[in-house]
Amino acid sequence: MAQLIRDPQLMVGEGWDAYRLLDSGHGRKLEQFGPYRFIRPEPQAMWSPRLSDWVADSEFVPGSDEDGGGRWSDTAGLPADGWELSYGNARFTAQPTPFRHLQFFPDMAPVWEWMGDQLAGLENAETMNLFGYTGVGSLALSEHGRVTHVDASKKSVAQARENAALSGMEDRPIRWLVDDAAKFAAREVRRERRYDGIILDPPKFGRGPKNETWRLEEGLPALARDCGRLLDAESRFLFLTVYAVRMSSLAIAGMLEEALQNLPGTIEHGELCVQETGESARLLPTAIFARWSNPG
Repeated sequence: MAQLIRDPQLMVGEGWDAYRLLDSGHGRKLEQFGPYRFIRPEPQAMWSPRLSDWVADSEFVPGSDEDGGGRWSDTAGLPADGWELSYGNARFTAQPTPFRHLQFFPDMAPVWEWMGDQLAGLENAETMNLFGYTGVGSLALSEHGRVTHVDASKKSVAQARENAALSGMEDRPIRWLVDDAAKFAAREVRRERRYDGIILDPPKFGRGPKNETWRLEEGLPALARDCGRLLDAESRFLFLTVYAVRMSSLAIAGMLEEALQNLPGTIEHGELCVQETGESARLLPTAIFARWSNPG
């Protein structure tokens, strides 16, 4: 049975050439995405900014909708089709979206590194990225073997394929699937498939390609159990991130402990954070996570 480590951990992203967290405070954050700067809401930035003056190319102005409504301020100075960024060998397009992000999640960078470490030494790994969005994580996984990328949004999967082509990775063994993640995982269980690693990055709420409804608190336990059935004693990892919900990392780690009770290895939990640049840099928490690893 996998051992649950109770003490929480931090996974810290320090930024890289294409992304920096410049400052945060008063419920907002100032970020650099390539040559452009943006201000976005960040409820967890409960302190005061370090910098006296924030200058940005655009700011996301939240609406009255607690579930994420709002709009970007003037974006006339930004490229209409986005601009190119990179992380390692992966290249991808950044662009403001109606959902306040820019087509990728920079706080996932330490997760991509961690997954690569778990797969080190394993030839032709078989991995799956559920809720794979625009595919930066899938491109990172493809360095180690075959990847199954699943997302309910046809537009997101199309963008993921474009990012693969932009990276010169269009010939990598990646299955790009427009599908409901939970239903796909259940079918994979019936097919008796197995994977060396699975990454889960589910939204709080979403709809599948056939208007299926996803609610995190209702659907996650069953999905975690199915993922447990797709792993075995030779598998290397499962990584789960959760954003914007009222639950703790220990709670989702306990859920994984039950779902993976027949497997060896270790279950850890904690927070994803991004570190500001400059002097007196602070850590800005962005999500909670639970992860299972098995050195083999």
